[in-house]
Amino acid sequence: MKRDLSGGEDNGDKRVVFLPSRGAGSGDVDAAGVLDSRLLPDRDFLAQWDAVIVETAQKDRLLSQAILNFTLREKVNRANLPLHGLIVMHGPPGTGKTSLARGLAARTAEAIGKLGQFRFIEVEPHALAGAALGKSQRAVRDLLGQTVAEQAERGPLIVLLDEVETLAGDRARMSMDANPIDVHRATDAVLAQLDQLAAKYPHLLFIATSNFTRAVDGAFLSRADLIENIGLPGPEACRSILRSALDELARACPGTASISQDAEFERAAKHCVGLDGRRIRKLVISACALRKQTAIDPNGLTATDVLEAAIQAQEESKSIREEQS
Repeated sequence: MKRDLSGGEDNGDKRVVFLPSRGAGSGDVDAAGVLDSRLLPDRDFLAQWDAVIVETAQKDRLLSQAILNFTLREKVNRANLPLHGLIVMHGPPGTGKTSLARGLAARTAEAIGKLGQFRFIEVEPHALAGAALGKSQRAVRDLLGQTVAEQAERGPLIVLLDEVETLAGDRARMSMDANPIDVHRATDAVLAQLDQLAAKYPHLLFIATSNFTRAVDGAFLSRADLIENIGLPGPEACRSILRSALDELARACPGTASISQDAEFERAAKHCVGLDGRRIRKLVISACALRKQTAIDPNGLTATDVLEAAIQAQEESKSIREEQS
């Protein structure tokens, strides 16, 4: 199937036309705990999906599970086939989980737009978890039980719970320094609302991300229909990510276009193994800042600069790991 970013898709026999993307805030949801709301599919989110380099099979699993949520849930008895409408992505910071989640929302809406106008909400978890003592439970209940429920009444809805450990913390591991009773109640509220929403709205999907699954409550994870580990990129993915970042730089600075053809590029790519995708992309920026001349005019960047930045990034990463161990 060929995507047409002008606003439609050609699937061979018929053309599906989408509403034009209007970007951040286009979902018109103004409520406490909502970071962003959009109409789907969204061009920015589709671009994020394409930009995150992971195995194709992994993207296929995520998309298939998301689609299944909308095509099967309302047809089966949840007591026998418990689809909760929850996908969890976990892994180290910088591996693209949030971008994948946003992109997954857009790709799902693109794939099954016949169900109606899809909407998207991104929750601001820290705003809820940071509520005054005794208020977190109410904030969670208001967001999920009212705001999300109201939007789910309007049609297909996808909700992103980024850094979900701040909302559904593991009750068995709570510290006495973190208002454990309040956090315990907030987690209880999340679980109760998830169950109620799953039962009432079959066209509602939650996508949650976490850097620390050990900090996420086990009862929350047990409700997930799919738990997908988004790990550090392998050697070939590192090479592709570095090339992608350099290609983007070359769009703005054509003088750098030949860097990825240089032998030093291959050495730099090997030094990227063990880094997360975000750090690999940022090392291209770091390379531009190695010298004042290239900061003024990045067209003068060389493959040797990129290699030096990759080596520095590895050393910094190693130092951080040692400090944290």
